[in-house]
Amino acid sequence: MYKGLKITVIIPCLNEEQGIERVLRLMPAFIDEVIVVDNGSTDNTSKVAVSLGAKVIREEVRGYGRAYKRGFAQATGDVVITLDGDHSYPVDAISYLLEAFLHLEADFLNASRFPVRDRQAMSFKHKFGNLVLSLAMSILYLRWVRDSQSGMWVVRRSILDRMDLTSDGMAFSEEIKIEALKNPRVRFREISIQYSSRLGEIKLNPWRDGFHNLFFLARKRFARKRR
Repeated sequence: MYKGLKITVIIPCLNEEQGIERVLRLMPAFIDEVIVVDNGSTDNTSKVAVSLGAKVIREEVRGYGRAYKRGFAQATGDVVITLDGDHSYPVDAISYLLEAFLHLEADFLNASRFPVRDRQAMSFKHKFGNLVLSLAMSILYLRWVRDSQSGMWVVRRSILDRMDLTSDGMAFSEEIKIEALKNPRVRFREISIQYSSRLGEIKLNPWRDGFHNLFFLARKRFARKRR
C-alpha cells in the first residue's frame, strides 16, 4: 500500500529474462501486486519473474496492446503503474511518480522520457520519430503531450473501464493517452523521468511502427469526428 492506495505494477514482456530480473529486484516493497504479462516468450522470462515473486500471466497473441489489456483485466490495485521489462524505465522513480500523481491530483500521469539525458538510451532516429508522433497527436487532439509514445504511466484503475482501447499493437501507448485526454473528467498530467539504455534485444521497428502509429492517430481522430 502507498498512502492508503493499493498499487499494481504491470510489465509486458517478450523475451526479457535479462531485464526483468533487474526490474523486479529493484521493485519497491510497498508495491502490492506485480503482474508480468508474458507475450509468448521463448526464453526464461516467466521462470525468472515467478522466482522473484511476480504474478505471471500469458498472452499468446502477440501485441503490446494485447498484453496490456490482458494485464489490466487481472489488476486489482487502486492505481496501476506500467513499465517495460527491459530496464529502460526507472523502477526507482516509482515513489517519485506516485508523489507527483497525488500532488497533481491526477487520474493519468504520463512519464515523459524527454529530455533524454542518457545519449545512449535513444538514437536520433527514435528521437525524431517520437517528436513527429507527439507533435501529430498534440495537433490532432489540441493538447500538448511531450511524449506520446512513453510506456510508463500511473493511472487510476477506475478510469480504464471508460476507455475505448482498440489497438493490440504499439499504437496502444498513444491510444490510452488519447482516451485520457478526450475525457473531460480525467485529469491528465505529464512529468519527466530518467530514461536508460535497454537490456536485451530491440524489438521496435522504427519505420514500420512509426508509420503505423501515425496512421492510427489520424484514423482514430477521423473516426471520432464522424460520430
